[in-house]
Amino acid sequence: MSNKATLGVIIGNRDFFPDRLVSESRADLIELFGKLNITPVMLTETDSKLGGVETFKDAQKCADLFRKHQDEITGILVLLPNFGDEKGVAETIKLSGLNVPVLIQAYPDELSKLDVARRRDSWCGKISVCNNLYQYGIKYTLTNNHVIHPSAPEFTADLLDFVAVCRVVKGLRKVRIGAVGARPGAFNTVRYSEKILQRNGISVTTVDLSEILGNANKLTKDHAEVKAHLDKILAYTPIGKTPDEALIQIAKLDVVLNHFMEENALDATAIQCWTSLQKNYGCNVCTSMSMMSEDMLPSACEVDVTGTLTMYAMQLASGSPSALVDWNNNYADDENKCVLFHCGNWAKSFLPDIEISTAPILGTSVGEENTYGALSGRTPASPLTFGRISTDDPKGIIKAYFGEGALTDDALNTFGNRAVAQIPDLQGLMQYVCRNGFEHHVVMNASKTAGILKEALGNYMGWEIYNHG
Repeated sequence: MSNKATLGVIIGNRDFFPDRLVSESRADLIELFGKLNITPVMLTETDSKLGGVETFKDAQKCADLFRKHQDEITGILVLLPNFGDEKGVAETIKLSGLNVPVLIQAYPDELSKLDVARRRDSWCGKISVCNNLYQYGIKYTLTNNHVIHPSAPEFTADLLDFVAVCRVVKGLRKVRIGAVGARPGAFNTVRYSEKILQRNGISVTTVDLSEILGNANKLTKDHAEVKAHLDKILAYTPIGKTPDEALIQIAKLDVVLNHFMEENALDATAIQCWTSLQKNYGCNVCTSMSMMSEDMLPSACEVDVTGTLTMYAMQLASGSPSALVDWNNNYADDENKCVLFHCGNWAKSFLPDIEISTAPILGTSVGEENTYGALSGRTPASPLTFGRISTDDPKGIIKAYFGEGALTDDALNTFGNRAVAQIPDLQGLMQYVCRNGFEHHVVMNASKTAGILKEALGNYMGWEIYNHG
């Protein structure tokens, strides 16, 4: 996923500081944004004094400019080359009407330049700007260092994290999820509140599984779309011992699921699997789910809607696919390692040895010959961000936990989609998960993005967040 973004920019200014600081700040920003492929929306040097925001009229002009570009702007960056005018900054954001993340940057002073003609006082000004934004009820993000020059690598990291925060917030406020079928009767763990999600901008579109299977059964192996989707499947993964009839079944199901997503403009899906699909159709849907997740249209099994919501949030934060997994097994006697597992629907990015196979556990009750479509593969060592979003219906809130660790290459002799995770204080995390009623499903992503998710979902979405470690 590209870092390309459009940010509104406010350069704060105070009249008794050197005006050249505003011009220097503008040049610093244009150079940095050019390197990072970020588009600025800001006043020109003729719109106000050197393009800074100092007076109420400046604020009005800048707010009007932001409103004209409201469909493009995903966040606002406030630059403070000097103390800045805290009211000008707050008024600009208020008048613009934009409800987007805001990042506050402040320039450092140099010890050799603290005379009247060259001092900045941005350290102090940043506190004043934040105080005013707090009074106005405007949420904002801080750089890791209180003052930081735009040319510093640390600020580039701050800025790219902020762009990711903007991406998560924008995406979640309008995400559309498809719930395909009823949740499995034995899985109370995946129950959720559709109404709480809707209050947060998250829409769920439902469809009965019989409609999907009925439409799939109307197709034949000679249908043009079925042939095209079969070619996609064959190009996506080795088929192992999967018979041709099962591949046709998978391809037909894939066609119908893609139609459902396109017709309803869906960003993600959660699909009933256990055990209706196997009994009534004769295959697993895992291959289709893996292909959708790899294409950045995440799909979760067992109609785990908040699971696929978590997959989507992590995907937005990292720019890479996510996978829904079970907190499944201890790893020998290592208290900080565990086995992550699922029948086989993880995105190809996690499975360099991917192959279509069966689901042996499910097969014991429905017949293993009815479970072709599950994927087999082992995830190698990589960075790990894990987490889970859930609706807490008794409290009427959305809550989540996130953390970071690593996936390892430790030996793991089993089947399905599998990985070994190493997580600091894993036992403490499991205590938190169990005491707070979270699901047995968790989401993994090959990134280090827990901080981005905490900022986006906790600060801007207003959800209750636990950040492990």
